[in-house]
Formats: sequence, C-alpha cells, structure tokens
Amino acid sequence: VWGYEFYGQTRTVDVHVAHLREKLQDSTLSIETVWGLGYKLVNK
Repeated sequence: VWGYEFYGQTRTVDVHVAHLREKLQDSTLSIETVWGLGYKLVNK
C-alpha cells in the first residue's frame, strides 16, 4: 500500500483498526478480522 518509501511503523493499520473498534463499541456494527484478507464491517 505504502510502497518502498514508507517510513512509518508496521503496526499502523492495527492501531487504527483498534481505535475504530473502540469507537464502534456502542454501535450495532463491529470490525471483524478476515485472516489472510483484511477486515470486514458486520452487524453484531
């Protein structure tokens, strides 16, 4: 996604997904990990 010039941390996506999960705690939606593919937004 970021290419060879990316100098950020390897956990950047994990941190952002964790923050989104926190914000969705009181919602009917949640983020599920799809191993080997990424994430999906689902109804609880």
